[in-house]
Amino acid sequence: MKSIPPLLFALIALLMPGNFQAQENESNTPSNAKVLVFTHTLGFRHASIEKGVATLRELAEKEGMQITHTEDSLAFNPSNLSKYEVVVFLSTTGDVLGPAQEKAFQSYIQNGGSFMGIHAATDTEYGWPWYGGLVGAYFESHPDQQEARLQVTDRNHPATAGLEEPWSHFDEWYNFKDIQQDLHVLLMLDEGSYEGGSNGAYHPIAWYREYDGGRTFYTGLGHTDEAFEDPNFRKHLLGGLQYCLGSR
Repeated sequence: MKSIPPLLFALIALLMPGNFQAQENESNTPSNAKVLVFTHTLGFRHASIEKGVATLRELAEKEGMQITHTEDSLAFNPSNLSKYEVVVFLSTTGDVLGPAQEKAFQSYIQNGGSFMGIHAATDTEYGWPWYGGLVGAYFESHPDQQEARLQVTDRNHPATAGLEEPWSHFDEWYNFKDIQQDLHVLLMLDEGSYEGGSNGAYHPIAWYREYDGGRTFYTGLGHTDEAFEDPNFRKHLLGGLQYCLGSR
């Protein structure tokens, strides 16, 4: 009897039921990952916060993640934060954490925790430079809500893989100040496609980086309820969560 060529043998082994099942069950998201969604506001409160929380819950459930939502700053203590792989600031505004909570959150990131900021997360904690480094920039101003064109600058990231190119989207477009120098930019705003941009040719609107021991991801989209219904934005949010949970 002729022996099976090595390449054919490897192909047969790969297609055996056990191996096929293992491949089929592969996921980019760790099972039972726990995510804390924080929405406390001491400035402008976005009407889309509730829609955003519901969307994150829906995306998380499909991926086996567990979402906890809170408005309570006292949730930022070492014991509670240790339960979560990711902390999401969803359109927070103002000085939302006291000194003890800031210390606990900083320690959480330094010990390998992850942060995800959505929309007004950059309109938060202006007096805390460490947070400015974490989120990557601070909100400065915005024009009227309108449609704009986004340019994908990195397709090899979970938050941008599969997005339309170019991607036209209706939202409230932030102009930023104190933009950090070492951001890995994922999406750029084309200021020629809308009115009121002030950052010029370099206008990042979504980015990621490693910062002080942890991972951080930010997207400037998410002002309206309708934004959270956009399939592209939902892909973008899920990819941001996956990155924070270790996918790259």
